[in-house]
Amino acid sequence: MSLRRLFSFIVLTFALLSAPVFTYAQHEENHESAPVAEGETAHAAHGEEKKGGFNASEVIFGHIGDSHYWHFFDVNDHPVSLSLPVIIYHPEKGLEVFSASKFHHGHESYNGYHLEHGMKEKIVSEDGAKIIDFSITKNVVSMIISVVLLLVIMLNVAKKYKKNGTMVAPTGFQNALEPVLTFVRDEVAKPNLGKKYMRYMPLLLTVFFFIWINNLLGLLPGGANFTGNIAVTACLAIVSFLIMIFSGNKHFWGHLFNPPGVPLGVKFLLVPIEIISLFIKPIALMIRLFANILAGHIVILSVISMIFIFAGLSKVAGWGFVPVSMAFTIFMFFLELLVAAIQAFIFTNLTAVFIGQAVEEGHDHDHVHEEYHAHNPETGQDYNVSKQEIIA
Repeated sequence: MSLRRLFSFIVLTFALLSAPVFTYAQHEENHESAPVAEGETAHAAHGEEKKGGFNASEVIFGHIGDSHYWHFFDVNDHPVSLSLPVIIYHPEKGLEVFSASKFHHGHESYNGYHLEHGMKEKIVSEDGAKIIDFSITKNVVSMIISVVLLLVIMLNVAKKYKKNGTMVAPTGFQNALEPVLTFVRDEVAKPNLGKKYMRYMPLLLTVFFFIWINNLLGLLPGGANFTGNIAVTACLAIVSFLIMIFSGNKHFWGHLFNPPGVPLGVKFLLVPIEIISLFIKPIALMIRLFANILAGHIVILSVISMIFIFAGLSKVAGWGFVPVSMAFTIFMFFLELLVAAIQAFIFTNLTAVFIGQAVEEGHDHDHVHEEYHAHNPETGQDYNVSKQEIIA
């Protein structure tokens, strides 16, 4: 019975996941078959011409891009979406707040503003003024939802630990989270940060669960591509970079600007490389998370879109490709569930590695020239021996 329920859940999930693509294709088909009145043109307000047929790139980029609407599906060619607040600062008009529904999904202008659709959806002032957009977009709402979930989960678990202590067996959701908490502590924090690991545990746990929750929310039907946005991953990487910089000790900065045991001529080449590598670390964090999450969303939507691409050639080919597409989509979905956790772990682990390098103390090899007093019982003489000779 449990297997039947699991199968039903999978089928329902992917039916909902592909709903925007199916409804979009139906809308395009109806649009092509509908008669056009004389002198009537599509999107006359912007002078644009609607291309016929299924546009896979528009569907894919519409999902992975940020928007002032949260689109769920279409009903009778009418989009069902949540219109989000638009907050604009105009240098002459000042601060203006209104709903994105005033734009009617980009078909109309409102109060001297209109939506421009491209690689990035943005609001443009028709008088050419440079405006500042503080709008609450789909990604912002997704971030708020994830923060609320993170606070609710962690505060409830912390409340149980505070009430029962650490010696009482965990129950409920606390029992599910404890292996993850101990994993981050024992496999990420302790090996990379040593005795100072407790100081950075709140940061590492927050980064891990924040990324993991947002990765999972992005896989839900109609979910936002939050961690697949390079601006989001850049902010997370900057946080890790600043913690690393402000945690750096004398040993870290000394090895960065004056590497010991290196000839002077080589230092002029080595120091710039070390400084560049310092900035490459957060860039690597940013690109790795962004690229992996974005690629997963694109692959899943591309495979679903192939049904309608083949259907454009032949209805038989379209229906014939449905089992192949759905099977591969289900496989990719479960793979993305694994990737969601792996990418959260990698980002957290590399953050711990970089901070560990900054707080690492000097090793014994920095003091190999220290001398110790020794006595030779055969000759009865005292002599000095260096630490390097003792190690040898």
